[in-house]
Amino acid sequence: MELIEAIKARHSVRKYTDQPIEMANVATLRGEMDKLNAESGLNIQLVLDEPKCFASGMWKYGQFSGVKNYFVMAGPKGKEAEEKIGYYGERLVLLAQTLGLNTCWVGLTYKKIPGTYTLRGGDTVHCVIALGYGTIQGVQHPLKPVKQFYESDDLPPKWFQDGMEAALLAPTAVNQQKFKFILHEGNKVETKTGFSMAGYTNIDLGIVKCHFEIGAGKENFQWL
Repeated sequence: MELIEAIKARHSVRKYTDQPIEMANVATLRGEMDKLNAESGLNIQLVLDEPKCFASGMWKYGQFSGVKNYFVMAGPKGKEAEEKIGYYGERLVLLAQTLGLNTCWVGLTYKKIPGTYTLRGGDTVHCVIALGYGTIQGVQHPLKPVKQFYESDDLPPKWFQDGMEAALLAPTAVNQQKFKFILHEGNKVETKTGFSMAGYTNIDLGIVKCHFEIGAGKENFQWL
């Protein structure tokens, strides 16, 4: 499965089966995780066969069940690190989708279980990503008109339109989609976030930018 196909196939899944993740897939995920940590300076960790993180029945939003595997999305504090969490975390999400696994970004409805991960000085846990084999493949949220999410003086080129289509398929906290892309001078792209009571807009932006790059092709533009 190509990454653009993974973008179209991937949906948030909150209910998982007991099927363990094959060791070959674990090795692939860990290898990519280590590579992305080295590239980004983050401290992402993979936790396997640990059911307590999602064991609480107190949460009304999410309704998770069967989650035993997850990425702990840890790293420095601040907006820059939050955007990296989204960008690099979504690369792991899409890799998992190509391996036949399901995922879900989780910002609040989980517990931090001591001993399952290690933080460096200055690190914090920004969120987690549930991982495993879903009981279903999830469903696509209704898509809003793409013109709501970008600004351009002229009709955008095809690569920009393709990037925006991929961006609209990106998961965001409570499906808030508080982002906008601005096309400047032919191939320069600026991004902005809007205000949100839910928060997580910087993480969302990183996720969205990951999708945009895949859809548009990194060779076709420059980030401002």
